[in-house]
Amino acid sequence: MARTGYSARIEGENVARAKANELPVSPKHSIEIARFIKNMTTTEAKAYLADVVELKKAIPFKRFNRNVAHKRGLSKWPAGRYPVKAAEAYLKLLESVEKNAEYIGLDVENLRIDHAAANAGRGLRAFFPRAMGRATPKRRETVNIEIVVTEVA
Repeated sequence: MARTGYSARIEGENVARAKANELPVSPKHSIEIARFIKNMTTTEAKAYLADVVELKKAIPFKRFNRNVAHKRGLSKWPAGRYPVKAAEAYLKLLESVEKNAEYIGLDVENLRIDHAAANAGRGLRAFFPRAMGRATPKRRETVNIEIVVTEVA
């Protein structure tokens, strides 16, 4: 796997970043979560994503919302889902970015997510077994997720 950089050039002394490559998570779910948590504080995002994992709150699906049912508790946008696997991946990445911020001397309580992005990683080739000894090729999706936070006063 090639080492890739960040898609946003946010520099400064009050900036921390974290990235996860080729996670076995749905790219569509990851893109929707990235759009939703942008400009939140890390504590707000972690609390909301923990509720998503517990199926208490939904993530609004604005882009990939074909045949997506309405969910309770969503304001301004009715369609949503509970992407548990992607939310768990984001929780781990938010923990990582908080540890990185703490390491460079930032206040963990005042971190705002300035940039959150997800894009499709490489597809891993696999086979799906079928009847009578046949097999159908399939592509396992992976995703690259990046988060950049800044300390706000």
